[in-house]
Amino acid sequence: MIVTLTPNPSLDRTIELTAPLVRGEVQRAGAAHQEPGGKGVNIARVLSASGVDCLALLPGDHDDAVLVALRALQIPHLGLHLGVPLRSNIAITEPDGTTTKLNEPGPVLDEEQQRALVQLVTANSEGASWLVLAGSLPPGLPADFYSRLSADVRSRFGTAGPKIAIDSSGAPLAAALAGPADSLPDLLKPNAEELAELTGFPDPYMLEANPLLAAKAARTLVDAGVGAVLATLGSKGAVLVTAEGGWLARSPKINAKSTVGAGDSALAGYLLSQAAGATGPQSLQQAVAHGAAAASLPGSTVPALSQTNPSAVTVAALADAKEN
Repeated sequence: MIVTLTPNPSLDRTIELTAPLVRGEVQRAGAAHQEPGGKGVNIARVLSASGVDCLALLPGDHDDAVLVALRALQIPHLGLHLGVPLRSNIAITEPDGTTTKLNEPGPVLDEEQQRALVQLVTANSEGASWLVLAGSLPPGLPADFYSRLSADVRSRFGTAGPKIAIDSSGAPLAAALAGPADSLPDLLKPNAEELAELTGFPDPYMLEANPLLAAKAARTLVDAGVGAVLATLGSKGAVLVTAEGGWLARSPKINAKSTVGAGDSALAGYLLSQAAGATGPQSLQQAVAHGAAAASLPGSTVPALSQTNPSAVTVAALADAKEN
């Protein structure tokens, strides 16, 4: 069982343009899609589509549009009653795959609701192989929420608890790595920009263009106590760094239709491969295959395992990735 938490879920609407976006002009959309969203929700959608046992946890009322959509998709989930609607997000995709996102802040969670959300997670983490803490935090939650939640889960279950993966950005991501050793994640999934922010690297585009630099940056996080770093680098593929070494995986060039959820799909691919007993490099290969498949699909559509082609993904060891 893989459990995901999405503290700030959304109803994601993707609008596909037939021409490049022109600011200030009226444009006709070629198509539009609407899906339940948020990183943890997206990961659960991928896992469920691939036949992996999963559970999505999120705030939201039973009749909220996000939870209604999850039921329609038959995604296993549990919601926390808030009494207010969840947020909506809009993604605008251009013919070349360029994506512009407009994200609402989400409803405020008061202290009682925050405690209830922690209880929801701890009550459903027993027996899980992975707990994924994913996405932004809604107003009201402290920046160190993921760090504190990780420590709570480990304190309750000890070595019998799930491995913890974190995929976030900004202050919540930085705070997740600034906590005590018992709160550091077993897996961190940054993109190039987030990796640069975490490690103080001045130019994220250099990390994306040079996977070896990205691997060296990720190595500093592993040396600091993170179990593994899966860094997605857009069209350049992804790197995985663990205590055992570093690897780069690349996919053949694809016709990208939308990058919405590609990183979430990559993390889901890694986790489902790990759940099947694969090695780190094999899981990296599946992660890149899932990310590529997601980018080739319209809107926020997620790929099933059967829609991926890991054999087309090349994986190479990075000999210098263990250097400090």
